[in-house]
Amino acid sequence: MRRLEGKVVIVTGGATGIGEAISKKFAQEGAYVVVNGLAIDPVHDVVKDIIREGGEATAYMADISVEQNAENCVQHAIHKYGKLDILINNAGVFLVMSEIEKYPIDAFDFLVRHNMRTAFLMTRFAIPELQKTKGCIVSAGSEAGKTGIAENAPYGGTKAFLHSFMRGVAVEQAKHGVRANCVCLGAVSTGWLNTETGPLSCKQGKAIVSATPLGRCATPEEAANVYLFLASEESSFMTGALVSVDGGITLSKGPVGEEVSQVMAQEPVSDLHLQHTVVHLSDVGK
Repeated sequence: MRRLEGKVVIVTGGATGIGEAISKKFAQEGAYVVVNGLAIDPVHDVVKDIIREGGEATAYMADISVEQNAENCVQHAIHKYGKLDILINNAGVFLVMSEIEKYPIDAFDFLVRHNMRTAFLMTRFAIPELQKTKGCIVSAGSEAGKTGIAENAPYGGTKAFLHSFMRGVAVEQAKHGVRANCVCLGAVSTGWLNTETGPLSCKQGKAIVSATPLGRCATPEEAANVYLFLASEESSFMTGALVSVDGGITLSKGPVGEEVSQVMAQEPVSDLHLQHTVVHLSDVGK
């Protein structure tokens, strides 16, 4: 039997980058997937891809930082599939790189809204349904939430909130049979790391890879594999965990990634057909 056979899952930010990989990986494993995204995201394309490959999915396009939209997202899953087993709080933004005295205030407000408020609202409205199914939550943490990140200190702060938030939820909800964990990623090959269209300069991008002991970025599918583990019964005794999936960067000191062999630095071949990179939200506040 597939690992998520018959489970109903909401994936926020589920149409691009890591979210697309999670949506498609979970569908491959038998889940019914509610793919959430903004109006600018290729939500319907991802749903069509999943159905074309024999999976089951439905679209919910709305800004879940709005209270009513978050509640309606959960209700959409219940109306469509009758229950909710898994919530993946993947939605988030990474907007600019700037030292704190020049950090745009509207970018900070946007980070708080889309990295923290979305996870709070979705968790709040999902919990009553997850209590019924003894379900689980997996949220997008980050190595930046553990160690901080220079030139984007507010981003690391939003991820630290998610770490503490999920740990508190884990202890509070254990009596109801609900688990909560975080995947703490390092650099992943998505649009955020595209030094031509994303927020990182070429120098910053190279510095991240060279500081990663495995000498490369993770693929979106490698990230999705860990989400799958934490959402499945294979992790039934894990709750409140901050699982590092960062190629060792949290522990490293200096450009150790430059010493890795070419074989180790080679990305694995993916069996997911991923087509949608993360849209770079440069127009903050729109």
